This record gives sequence, structure tokens and C-alpha cells, in this order.
Amino acid sequence: MRQKLFSSLSGIALALLLGAVIMRAEGFNPFASYQALFTFSLGDADKLATTLKNSVPLILTGLSASVAFASGPVNLGQPGQFLMGALFATVAGVYLDLPVPLMIPTLILLAMLGGALWAGVAAGLRRAFNMSEFIVTLMLNSLADLFTVWMINIGGPLSEKGAFSPQSPPIARAGGLPDLGAFNVNILVMALAAAAIWFIFSRTRAGYEWRLSGQNSLFARLGGCDIDRNFVMVMLTTGALAGLAGGLLVMAGPHRFIKGLGANYAWDGIMIAVVANNGLIATMLYGLFFAALQTGALGMELVTAVPSEFILVLQAIIVLVSVASRGYLSALLERLLARRLSRRQLSVISKQ
Repeated sequence: MRQKLFSSLSGIALALLLGAVIMRAEGFNPFASYQALFTFSLGDADKLATTLKNSVPLILTGLSASVAFASGPVNLGQPGQFLMGALFATVAGVYLDLPVPLMIPTLILLAMLGGALWAGVAAGLRRAFNMSEFIVTLMLNSLADLFTVWMINIGGPLSEKGAFSPQSPPIARAGGLPDLGAFNVNILVMALAAAAIWFIFSRTRAGYEWRLSGQNSLFARLGGCDIDRNFVMVMLTTGALAGLAGGLLVMAGPHRFIKGLGANYAWDGIMIAVVANNGLIATMLYGLFFAALQTGALGMELVTAVPSEFILVLQAIIVLVSVASRGYLSALLERLLARRLSRRQLSVISKQ
């Protein structure tokens, strides 16, 4: 744990330093830029609430990718599963008329169902025809994008009449997630989902088998694990997480399905999982950090004139530095700890 924390913090510090060098080379003040960046993302309760709200899809799609990669399946279908979860929640929100205590849980469950079903397509093709889930999930992303755009396009079955751009009608007011002060309830739902997946993955027999299968599938099979069943369960679970991210985005605002709803949330979540080395706690922390960067980008541009696109460069640097230096920094920390332990032992021996 100490090694992973040291590696993560060192990678971020080095990436921020390289980012500062780039800004200085371009004639900008890096200290003022970073100050503006984090002031506009963490400076007060309202800014913190915006950052946390923006972190919800990043964390959930990141957890989806982390659980999948750590368990063996190469599920790269988070973008499509995200869209299908959002679509299921939107359709139910438009056509169902339920009281709030029933409406919100129903939309959440349907969003998870939409993501799970879309991931289940890849799992079923793998079981039936041994088709690589790596390829199938990537192809399903494009299908989900095209299908959802067709659904909301002008004249489509879910398009809003009289709209000048592709969008669905708004969901019922009972399906919108309320605010608690400055903070939206989607943060609470995300926290509960994250706690649940952490408990399943870290404290249950199923989670143990998933982790074992990801580390050594042959050993897991010889040890009695049902590899095929675990594969399907992991795909469905991770699809449900990505679908939940899409549903929460719709329910927290804009309360409808609009073209471009998915943005880059799911791809950023996959990137976060890679940087976090599939660690669940690390994924959540990196999700918060990347959300802070993205939320404060516009404020940084307004105050210091550093283009908000620089955040994309900074994210790329963080990924490259964190991944490339992970092994070296861990080895360095091991050597430092070994030397410290040796000095202690020598000190004890000399005193005797």
C-alpha cells in the first residue's frame, strides 16, 4: 500500500512539474495557473460540489474498467454501456409516472440493466463463439453511439417534438436527482455503488475468484473456480457500473438524453483505471483528481490565459509518467526501505 501511494504521488508530482516547465516555456506563470486551476475546482463549497458531480461518471466508469481488467476480461465497452444506461433511464423517465420514492430507484436499476445487457452481448458472444470481448466491446461502442443518436434524432422514436437539435423529451420531475445544499444526490449514489463494488471485490468469495482469475486463470481453474461463470458475472457487473454512470448523468442534469451526452467520460474512466493500476481506491482518488483538473480548466484560462486544452496535455503527461515510472519508483522505494531496515539492524547489533 505504501509503495503504491508513493508511486502515485510521485508520478503526479513529476507530471505537474513537467506541466509547469511546458507552461513556463510558453510564457505562462505556472504557479498562478495551478493556483487558478485548483481555486476554481476546490476553492469553496459550490466549486467542490461541481467537481464532485463531475467526478461521478469518471469514478464509476473507472471502477468498471478496473474491476474488469483486474479480473481478466478486457472490457473496453464502457462508452457504449454508459450510453445504453443513459438511454434506459431516459426512456423510463419519459414514459413512467411513479412517485419519487419509486421513480428514482427504478431509473437507477434500469440504467444498470441497460449497461449490463450491453456488456452481456459481448459476454454471450464470447461464450457462444469464443469471440474476443476486446474486439466486440469496441464494436459495440460504435453501435451504441449510432443507435442512441438515431433514437433522439429529429423524427426519431425518442426525439422531442419541435426541438432544433437531437434530444429526447425531459424525464419526469420525479426522476430527477435532487440537490442537498450545493451537492447533488448523485454523489451519494456513486459512493454507495463504489462501497458495494469494493466490498464485493475485496471481501467476498466471488471477488476473490475474480481477482485470482485475473492474476492466473489456469491456477484459478485448477483450484476449482468456474472461469466461464466468473467471466460473465464480471462483464455484467462492470457493464452495470458503466450504465449507472450514464443514468446518473441524465438524472442529475440535463434530465434528458442529448447528442454528445457521453462526451469522453468513459474513455477518461478507462484511462484512470490504467493510471491507477486497477486499484479500486486509487481509481476513486484519481477520478476526483482528474475531475478537479477538468473542472478548473476554464477558470485557469480566464485568469491566466492558459488554454483549457492544456489540461488534456497535462492528463496525457500524468498517464505517461505514472505508467512509465511505476516500476522504477516501486523498486526505488523498496531499496530505500531495505537500506533503512539494514541500518536499524546494524545499529541494534552494534549496541549489543
